[in-house]
Amino acid sequence: MADIDTSSSGKGDGKVRSKKMSTRVDLTPMVDLAFLLITFFMLTTTLNKPQAMELNMPKKVEQPEEQTDVADCQVMNILLDTLDQVWYYEGLSVAGLQKTTFAGDGGIRKEILKKQKELVKSGTCVYPAGNKRAGQPRDFIVLIKMLKGARYDNMVNILDEMDITGTKIYAIQAPDPIEIEAIDNGGVVKNFAAQ
Repeated sequence: MADIDTSSSGKGDGKVRSKKMSTRVDLTPMVDLAFLLITFFMLTTTLNKPQAMELNMPKKVEQPEEQTDVADCQVMNILLDTLDQVWYYEGLSVAGLQKTTFAGDGGIRKEILKKQKELVKSGTCVYPAGNKRAGQPRDFIVLIKMLKGARYDNMVNILDEMDITGTKIYAIQAPDPIEIEAIDNGGVVKNFAAQ
């Protein structure tokens, strides 16, 4: 046990005084508490391991004829810029480039859900004859593109949006020069013929 001795030495100028009893402070419970806290925090920090996000990357296709054709009606392009803004356009033409945010139900999530519903309801975006899924609605595909200098946090946010909206097919790509030019011009494509 740990004790603190607070008694006086007892030597004096010859006068008889009553002897002071030593005050005894038992520090054993304090030591026990300290070890319990240290043990608790050590266990919680080791149990809290970093989490990694799993991305399935496609195999490199050697022959172009093995690649799947993507229709204009089934694609949405999402671009993340350096100012934490989200740019998007539907299809393969950058002409309809628009700006939005990550703001819950009113931002990019709303646009993704709208495109998914439109794809199913329209009935015009179906697999062609000769395909084993002929006549069925095409799968919704999102192409995610990060501009140079975009924050990693925004990439995590857009991948969360893919999970929340149930988007099963998405790809991470480098942006095209025409897309970078359009964003630099505030969403306006000046040299549309170059696309």
